[in-house]
Amino acid sequence: MARLIWLMGASGSGKDSLLRLLAEQPPPRLLIAHRYITRDADAGGENHIALSLSEFQRRADLGLFAMQWQAHGYHYALGSEIDLWLEAGLDVLVNGSRLHLQAARERYGPRLLPLCLQVSPAILRQRLTQRGRESSSEIDRRLVRAAQPLPTGCTVLNNDGALATTLAQLQQLLQPEMSA
Repeated sequence: MARLIWLMGASGSGKDSLLRLLAEQPPPRLLIAHRYITRDADAGGENHIALSLSEFQRRADLGLFAMQWQAHGYHYALGSEIDLWLEAGLDVLVNGSRLHLQAARERYGPRLLPLCLQVSPAILRQRLTQRGRESSSEIDRRLVRAAQPLPTGCTVLNNDGALATTLAQLQQLLQPEMSA
């Protein structure tokens, strides 16, 4: 059965970097989905489809999103193409939201594989400070949010070390799913 792999992690945990590295040599039956977001395409971070708020709403009204949510002042969505890919027997990896994991569980049930990318607070603070996108108080708020308990049933990947090590762990976790 094809899986929707819901990758979650605090801002600065390395999700985007991990997805970029995985995209260089993805497993044969895995697609990495992009998100539709109401922020500029050149805003940094993940590779996404930038939409104006009106275009986002138009696409939502047309039923073109499998899931959608709001966070940090932006609208996010996963396109309905992910459902087509799953029906074709392909595993789909998405940059998911911890706050919307329950909605994903309700929609995808046993097809959902939740993965939590963890980083220790000291390393997370260092990464957030180095990227220079948030103020000190915003970083503090992100650290408080990152310290919340992980969702139940989430497989944990630690990304304190080298990104290549985390990628190897992710590929190992995905391997059994790829042969299913």
